[in-house]
Parts: sequence; structure tokens; C-alpha cells
Amino acid sequence: MSGSGRSDDGLALVFDTPASVTAWRAIDDRVMGGVSRSRMRHDPAGHACFEGTVSLDRGGGFASVRAPVSAVGDAATRGWRLEALGDGRRYRLALVTADVVDGVVYQADFAPAAMAWSMVELPLSAFVARFRGRGVPDAPPLRAAHVRQVGLLIGDRQAGPFVLALRRIEPIRGDG
Repeated sequence: MSGSGRSDDGLALVFDTPASVTAWRAIDDRVMGGVSRSRMRHDPAGHACFEGTVSLDRGGGFASVRAPVSAVGDAATRGWRLEALGDGRRYRLALVTADVVDGVVYQADFAPAAMAWSMVELPLSAFVARFRGRGVPDAPPLRAAHVRQVGLLIGDRQAGPFVLALRRIEPIRGDG
């Protein structure tokens, strides 16, 4: 990913510098007339924050950010691990296998611990193909080596302010 921290193997996204969040862009319900707002910012304590406000006004109800990546997985990837600090709300990790804004997105729900850093593991089987919020039952299976964009989303009509802190997103690799 351009302008982001990377692990030694080049597959993990590490949010320890301001440059690690420069490629992240908001894709909120504003694209459909809503008024929710979000952003990805770097916190001087050495992590990223996905933050904003979800509004249900004008048919809204979701906020998201997304960034292009060169690789966040390979043939040995069996899922992803996030080091996160939650706020008591549910989020989704979103993975896109194309270089488009509006296409099939593979999403997995997670609710990291509030008030304490924790590791959240999301196996490949947790990811569901969606297009504009609806399931895509005939979508091909998610292939980690094909991921071209990574995103975070809060939705499901969870109105109000939110903050999700992240230190890293990394592949879980191997058989066990």
C-alpha cells in the first residue's frame, strides 16, 4: 500500500506512522444522499483511528473508509488478525478483489473489546460477499492473494459517534 507501514513480509498493514493512513479515503452513505461522515487518522500514540458519526438522516446509516493495497495475503492466508481497541460497537473488515469503488465487497463482522487493546481473528469463512449491502450468493470465494483494497465499515443502523483504534491488520497464515 502506498504510504503505509508494512511488516517485514510486506503483507501486514501497520499503523505506526502518519504516512500509514494517507491513502485511506471515506466512502460514506453520502454517496447515496446520507449525511454520515468518517475518516482514518493517525493518532500520535502510534495507531490509526477510524472515526466519525453515523447518521440515519436522509436514508443514511453507514460510514466506511478504504485504501488500495498491493498485497495483504497470499495462498497460505487463512484469515486476518486485527489489533484493535473498540468502543462497544460492531464493525466490518471489508476486502475488495477489484480496483473499483462500486463492486463486490467481502465483509466480516467483528466487535473488538472496548477500553482494552485486543486481537481479533477473522477466518476466511467469516467473509460474506456483498454488493451495495446485499448478499451475493453466487460470488466466487474470497482469495486472499487477489485482495486489492482494504476497508473498514460501521453500519447496521448504528447511529452516533464512533472510534475504532487499530495498530495493525495482518494475515493469518498456515495450516493451524
